[in-house]
Amino acid sequence: MADYSFTCPDAASTASRGAALAALLKKGDVLLFFGDLGVGKTTFIRGLIHALTTPETNVVSPTFTLVQTYPTLKATVYHYDLYRLKDNDLPGLVELGWDDGLLDGITLVEWSERLPPLTVSDALEISLETCPDGSRLLHYGGNQTWLDRLEKSAL
Repeated sequence: MADYSFTCPDAASTASRGAALAALLKKGDVLLFFGDLGVGKTTFIRGLIHALTTPETNVVSPTFTLVQTYPTLKATVYHYDLYRLKDNDLPGLVELGWDDGLLDGITLVEWSERLPPLTVSDALEISLETCPDGSRLLHYGGNQTWLDRLEKSAL
């Protein structure tokens, strides 16, 4: 099994990793992001969304709105930030269009540890952590289907 970990020395390289991953995504994909506040989750997602839309698209963290959507040629991207959502708040998540995103979109979730126990068995987990030198360590993890997709790609 391959190890999909990368060191990103700066914000631009973090965004570039997001853009590279965008090429693999398809309708129904779910990406769960983990990492401390300020580690670069939104930067990664911004690069990914820019690759699916245009570099001019205004990609903002949905910290206060909880979800932002972006139409793309592949599918609508549902970008969730669950920082302000209570842990395991399934009704709140459903009100935000969770089911729509799973069926017809590409779902990106920051602060995934706050998700209720839902059946998202085929999600790609993306964790970021800050290294002592200020760079970021990025790691992809998922089921065998995701690992096969990553291995076949040029990531």
